[in-house]
Amino acid sequence: MTMILTSDNLEMVFRLLAALIAGALIGYERSYQGRPAGFRTHALVCTASSLLMLITVFEAHWMPVSDDIKLDPTRMAQGIMTGIGFLGAGVIVREGFSVRGLTTAASIWMTAAIGILAGIGFYFPLVVSVVLTLGILALFRTIEVWMPSLAYFHFELKLSPTTNLNEAALHKLVGEHGFSIANFSYRMDADGRIRRHSMVIRSSDKASAGRLSDTLQNTETVLEFRIAPTGD
Repeated sequence: MTMILTSDNLEMVFRLLAALIAGALIGYERSYQGRPAGFRTHALVCTASSLLMLITVFEAHWMPVSDDIKLDPTRMAQGIMTGIGFLGAGVIVREGFSVRGLTTAASIWMTAAIGILAGIGFYFPLVVSVVLTLGILALFRTIEVWMPSLAYFHFELKLSPTTNLNEAALHKLVGEHGFSIANFSYRMDADGRIRRHSMVIRSSDKASAGRLSDTLQNTETVLEFRIAPTGD
């Protein structure tokens, strides 16, 4: 029992618990936001990163100390961060024209780095990085809502053959609702009767999409339309 409760063993347990708690805190925020990689994923990533770093930090416990053998702990960190890149890529999802999961992928990468700090016993930057990460994920979301920015939307439109909405009229209609057009494409169905347009529109007023939608719903020659935010 005395051999188990050595100072080094207790330090290993403390570092693993520190990584577990740090990862769980960040993962809880992601789970609360309904993201696919949440509480358990971040906790496991952070703990695993810490565990792998313990291999190099406490190398004397599993490899005899020798002046002829030199181990570089930074190589382990590099390998961890490279491997985490594949895990982060798994939570990035493309939904139509939108790409989601980039923030969660970044949080997984950050969690791995925090786990490395726990593994080497660098506790002060660990605590600071957890606070900063939670602040970025939680508080910055609120700040982001109030920040002036351009909102981008993918706009698809299906028009009847009797419509008088040509390209110039569409530009005018979109402009009247506070949008500018970044791209514009044309498409005609095989029978040559229904005309389709798709474009990327942008506006500094996110409410413009709702106003444009109301106008299109009351336009008889508009058979179908879709306004989708590009999203995160």
